[in-house]
Amino acid sequence: MTEPDLGRGVLHPSRAASVIELDRCEPTAGADRFVEFYWLVRWDRRDRPPYEQKVLAHPHVHLVFEAPRAHVYGVDRSLFVRRLEGRGHALGVKFRPGGFRPFTGRPVLELADRAVPAAEFFGPDADRLNEEVLRGPADAERLRALADAFLLARLPAPDPTADQVAAMVDRITAAPELHRVDDLAAEFGVGVRRLQRLFADYVGASPKWVLRRARLHEAARRADSGADVDWAALAADLGYADQAHLTRDFTATVGTSPARYAHGSR
Repeated sequence: MTEPDLGRGVLHPSRAASVIELDRCEPTAGADRFVEFYWLVRWDRRDRPPYEQKVLAHPHVHLVFEAPRAHVYGVDRSLFVRRLEGRGHALGVKFRPGGFRPFTGRPVLELADRAVPAAEFFGPDADRLNEEVLRGPADAERLRALADAFLLARLPAPDPTADQVAAMVDRITAAPELHRVDDLAAEFGVGVRRLQRLFADYVGASPKWVLRRARLHEAARRADSGADVDWAALAADLGYADQAHLTRDFTATVGTSPARYAHGSR
């Protein structure tokens, strides 16, 4: 069975695909330097019980237009849980790692594990756009155009440091075999302390956290695949000391062991 492409981090994707519809849209030129993509989620739980979707968040900031008002979500370093009930939709802007920093001029670490009203960053226009997003049809092209227009009117100057940080995070997420902060710092020719300051300022999470989260994403992906997993071998591949270390790390974040999680995905 082929898993629906909801992206890494969405836990139990087969179950999630029966509840939500997800569209991704590319941002227009100019905005794409700061934004990875826009996402549109729709759900309809009328006459059905509420559903809680759990997500292992990525090292990204999101601007989300949703009921009752728009919010900016910092990196959630634990487990993000969203309760879906009734019928609705939400439009999100997924900024590239470091891509929100030029919009705010403040260390992104201040947003970690927080949801802040978007009006604090973008003024009352954020709430006005939120009303327009929610009252109209949940059409991906309509909402993409609204998001493009909103951001293009507010684009900051290019920030080469944000681009460098995005490349660092991309390197981590594309290569779960990269295990050590020292190795990442050496690869990009920066000191470890400089690397830690960059991540606090631009990403909102430490490089160690980003490395760890990439490993957990890979473990969850393997568990969701439906295939039997050699957990000891996977633990070694991901740089854990042993299977017990992987199990403790996964359980502490997801709330269940990798093997039990995999059983629930079948």
